[in-house]
Amino acid sequence: MKNIYWPKESWQTLGPEGPDIDTQAPAGLNQIIDNRYRNLCGLVIVRHGYLAYEHYSNGYGPDDTVHVASVTKSILSALIGIALDKGFINSVNQGVLEFFPEYVPGPDEFGKHEIRIKHLLTMTAPYVCDNEPFQEMCMSPDWTRFALDLLGGPMGPGTFRYSTAGAHLLSAIITRSTGMSAREFANQYLFGPIGMKTLPDYKITAANPMDFFQGRHVKGWVSDPAGNSAGGWGLTLTPRDMARFGYLYLNHGRWDQARIIPETWVGESTAMTPNNYGYLWWLFGGNKTNGSSIGTNSCSNGTNGRSNGNNSCNNGINGYAAMGDGGNIIFCSPESDVVIAATASLSPDSSSLMALIMEEIIPMALTSNHPNGIGQPAQDR
Repeated sequence: MKNIYWPKESWQTLGPEGPDIDTQAPAGLNQIIDNRYRNLCGLVIVRHGYLAYEHYSNGYGPDDTVHVASVTKSILSALIGIALDKGFINSVNQGVLEFFPEYVPGPDEFGKHEIRIKHLLTMTAPYVCDNEPFQEMCMSPDWTRFALDLLGGPMGPGTFRYSTAGAHLLSAIITRSTGMSAREFANQYLFGPIGMKTLPDYKITAANPMDFFQGRHVKGWVSDPAGNSAGGWGLTLTPRDMARFGYLYLNHGRWDQARIIPETWVGESTAMTPNNYGYLWWLFGGNKTNGSSIGTNSCSNGTNGRSNGNNSCNNGINGYAAMGDGGNIIFCSPESDVVIAATASLSPDSSSLMALIMEEIIPMALTSNHPNGIGQPAQDR
């Protein structure tokens, strides 16, 4: 049975032997990162809750936040689960338009009434366009209406269509149902209770919304002109805080003695689907814990898993991941009780970190020299 350690303000790390991690591995891992993942900002590996490995590059350190792009979506999934548990939302089968009564679809757009919260969570809502006009949405005065206008089409719900606009509607639903932005709701019910840094609001200008993606100066969570937090992007986090969130999921939504996310929600969010996608989580392997399962996924195609085709490289390793452009990732492996969290800059030549995780980090973590995974006495960082 694993020893459960709950990190407080600081993280405990083990002695030289490490928690089931090969003592020769860190130096080799540092070299791989420096040679192959030059846009990496920070990488944290947590085993049994202990800080097993930490590496920073390009002038970043433990307290530096980075825009984690679509990792935001998995955070939003957790917030929907919390909102359901607290009674702000009744069901994932509620219609999306129920939350926007002022929005009246056109006479030929009746299909919009069929779209449920669950379709947005699983990326199976239909859209009228093949290529999502993301930048146009960010430059519009009303992001929510823009996203609602994109919903629909002749196909109806059910086909996988990756969409950031749909994720933004989930953020707007949180605001409509709770009276708080997703950022405010997260600060109160998620970030604060598990020791993550609470976040300020970040306003972007309609004149140059893409400036946010490149700046090291950015902090907080982007909001739209109406005050809704950006649903599918726009969140800045440190690797350590990302690891806390992943560790919360590994422990089925419990943090120490506190229930943060319903256990059933964690299970549903990471359960097997034909699309390799849960509730805004990517699924890897034939996972028997928390239900995560897909056939085969890509480790190195640079798409960060955004195609649900038949790619290779999962090496039989099970888990689920929050993934964002550039290599931003929270990967959770229930079988090995490992969380890997990485931040990276959004550079054109960025490589997917899935190859590093599947081929190097997880096998390293599974090399067990210490049956209990604890090793030497802990020290604080």
